[in-house]
Amino acid sequence: MSDEKFKISQKILHNSPVRKNRYRDYWCGNISKKNIGNKIKLSGWVQKRRDLGNIIFIDLRDRTGMVQVVFDSDISKESHRLSKKLRSEYVITVEGKIRQRPDESVNYELRTGEVEVISEKLEILNESKTPPFLIKDDIEIDEKLRFKYRYLDFRRPIILKTFIFRDQIIKAVREFLMGQGFVEVETPILAKSTPEGARDYLVPSRVHKGSFYALPQSPQLFKQILMISGFERYFQIAKVFRDEDVRANRQPEHTQIDIEMSFVDVEDIFKLNEEMLKYLFEKCLGIELKTPFERKKYSKVIDMYGTDKPDLRFGLHIVDVTEELYSTDFQIFRKVIKKKGKVIGINVRGAAKKFTRKKLDELSEVAKNLGAMGIFWIIIKELGEIQSPIVKYLKDVEKNTILNKFEAKAGDLLILMADSSDKASTILGQIRLYLADKLSLIPKNTYKILWVYDFPLFEWEEEKNRYQPMHHPFTSPNEETIKFLKTNPLKVRSKHYDLVLNGSEIAGGSIRINNSNLQKEVFRILGHEQKEIEDNFGFLLKAFEYGAPPHGGIAYGFDRLVTELLQKKYIRDVIAFPKTQKATCLLTGAPDEVTKEQLEELNIKIIKNKN
Repeated sequence: MSDEKFKISQKILHNSPVRKNRYRDYWCGNISKKNIGNKIKLSGWVQKRRDLGNIIFIDLRDRTGMVQVVFDSDISKESHRLSKKLRSEYVITVEGKIRQRPDESVNYELRTGEVEVISEKLEILNESKTPPFLIKDDIEIDEKLRFKYRYLDFRRPIILKTFIFRDQIIKAVREFLMGQGFVEVETPILAKSTPEGARDYLVPSRVHKGSFYALPQSPQLFKQILMISGFERYFQIAKVFRDEDVRANRQPEHTQIDIEMSFVDVEDIFKLNEEMLKYLFEKCLGIELKTPFERKKYSKVIDMYGTDKPDLRFGLHIVDVTEELYSTDFQIFRKVIKKKGKVIGINVRGAAKKFTRKKLDELSEVAKNLGAMGIFWIIIKELGEIQSPIVKYLKDVEKNTILNKFEAKAGDLLILMADSSDKASTILGQIRLYLADKLSLIPKNTYKILWVYDFPLFEWEEEKNRYQPMHHPFTSPNEETIKFLKTNPLKVRSKHYDLVLNGSEIAGGSIRINNSNLQKEVFRILGHEQKEIEDNFGFLLKAFEYGAPPHGGIAYGFDRLVTELLQKKYIRDVIAFPKTQKATCLLTGAPDEVTKEQLEELNIKIIKNKN
């Protein structure tokens, strides 16, 4: 990854004031030709040592960078003698003078490469064992080793810069929101367990034996209470917890930028967040974002991309040819269409020559592994000639219609799929991403942002045989479809919206329900009994009875946002102390067993499974 994204962070480091004390009066990375002749004091870690006998060189590193230090026996015998003991990662303080390097030894790749420090005094503050890996950026290190020795991993410049960049984003968020009249309020970590979708992390109470707190999945209910309380504009940099499987873009605990406002509707939320992201990009990346962002309805993005978080940095949008093939004689298509499925495809422009028959078979296997019956391909040759295993089953009018619908030209490759509506869209959406990766269609250092809105309020859960909220039960239905609440809940659309950056959902929110009767009706549709509603949400419903204003907000997955801004592959790369895929901390060994006495104090007994 280029240092371009870290320019502002690096500038902040180099502009950091030095608090002069017994250890330093300069940062290593800030020394330049203008300091030649100055006597200085530096502290840091030994990067490497080169022993040439009477002269010893070391590279001394602190968080701002490195500088070369020279230990010359003719200048200071004691300093030279001590320097022979130095090894990688020893912590030292050096006093000496800055001089210009000879022309032949200038290192133009180093910020301080034109100068060096001639040591007059050396103090070894602490020794170090040989690190399990080199403290360098341009090497491959096993991830488990990195996280076990995270304190060493942080010493690598690229890791350090990542977290300084993360810090700058947090500062910019606070600056922007406070400038817009928002108040930062902390909400409880020890909260009540309420059904919000994912599993809660539970904390047993010592005082109330048999009762449990839950670590919050979000500050949802508290921020709504704050709106009812009259704060009107709230935000929080919140820690939230979800006991779910760890994935590339998920961790058991993560950070949220939580925002809520009173007396607003969807358009107000869009405008404020566009202004905030514009501010962040300009301040932290030096990039000017164009606003307003693109907006698409949920149904439209599913039809076009097979996902509600599409990556718009490349094309390959999905085309539906079900209607055009309604009367086809090709039995596979005919059966799917008869069962109310669909035939859809994508045009991989100019890719016909890139895909041999073997590669097309590999692509078919990818589709099958994703759950498809397979794929059908059509290669467009010169003069409109087409090549495909299914060409003999299609009428001329069907061939021409397909080519026109896909706007196909010579050299294009069409990939078709036939299946149930949801399955076909989902799988083809994944194949779209696979092809973009394989064909290197995704441009680097590019950001495409999209608002997705008009989501369904409910979805049907086959296994549980009941309605589920598509997001959470506090989302307001939109006015046009609220009439279907009692007759056909699946037709009800919501005032929910997601913010998608480069194919990753970085934020989601909604206008909330602020009426107790409407909230009870939503709970009823979701199958909650009256007592359950009262036990779990009674405090919120009571609050609604005392003048709840219209309100809404949004929550950013802050770790995801930083991941996308730096265009990293995994969310764990931007979390200081991440968990593994098995939700363990390799540094500390958490989770771990506790003592029998601790369990007894909590009135808990561990029952071990014999298997």
